[in-house]
Amino acid sequence: MSDLQPAAAPAPGVPAGAPAGGAPAGDVIHDIGFRHYDGPRYGRGWIVRSLLVDTVRGVFGLGRPARSKVMPWALVAILAVPPIIIGLIVLLVGGDDPPITYTQFLYQFNVPISLFVAGAAPYAVSRDLRHGVLPLYLSRPLVRTDYVAARYGGLVLAVFAILAVPQTLLLIAALLAKLDVGAQLVGWAGGLAMSALLALLLSAVGLAIAAFTPRRGLGVAAIITVLIVVQGFSFALSGLAYGQDAEGLAVLAGALDPYRLIDGLAVWLLGADPVIPDFAPTDAGQGAVFVLVYVVALAAFGGLLLQRYRKAGRL
Repeated sequence: MSDLQPAAAPAPGVPAGAPAGGAPAGDVIHDIGFRHYDGPRYGRGWIVRSLLVDTVRGVFGLGRPARSKVMPWALVAILAVPPIIIGLIVLLVGGDDPPITYTQFLYQFNVPISLFVAGAAPYAVSRDLRHGVLPLYLSRPLVRTDYVAARYGGLVLAVFAILAVPQTLLLIAALLAKLDVGAQLVGWAGGLAMSALLALLLSAVGLAIAAFTPRRGLGVAAIITVLIVVQGFSFALSGLAYGQDAEGLAVLAGALDPYRLIDGLAVWLLGADPVIPDFAPTDAGQGAVFVLVYVVALAAFGGLLLQRYRKAGRL
């Protein structure tokens, strides 16, 4: 028999020319057709910006299924239609001022505003908690405070937008009715300032509550419940105090309700007309309490939100 034997075929997956025994001669990189990325890498700031834009778009259902657009845009319409009707009334009837001021608008439409916040806040954070993707965000050059700031900033912008648009429509109606331009512009600017303060506070409250549950429905219910209970308790306390001739306590109890808190700040800081004159701050001491309550509430809910995300990535 000849000593020459046919060469054994290489094992599947082993490059030709490999040493006997199937061990490869060295590491081999196979190009299987994936596209390489050679573009710029924008870094941490771009990630924060992208998260913020994603929050704003998602809150309004942009880039999401049609059913996700129904509720936010229905609430936007509910907030936008009344100023148009008010504008028509002013045009037809006339008068020196619209029947509702720019700052009073925030309180008069507190129900649709609360519903919008209750639906938007859980969207911003609940999905990430439910699917456990926060560690993926943090695997990039992103820290927890960046994530919180992006989600919070996006929600603030969305809430401010739904408040600013109706007030701007009210301004346009007032100008078309040839009301005093200077007074209307001053009132509109004050309304936008109060809208910004309200958006900051409601977004902090909504996110702080929503961040504790991965279930969006539960988050919506919890936010609505908290806002309704707090408002009811505030009114009950004001009514009891007013009935006992404790007008000062009746005024201060309004600071527990976010909407009456903002109305009180508008009265004290801007000299605006109050929604409920009997419960409006009338002196510097009461005004200072309203400012202090706002700052403490914003810091408390913001701190609670940050504290929650110190552990959220390890769930």
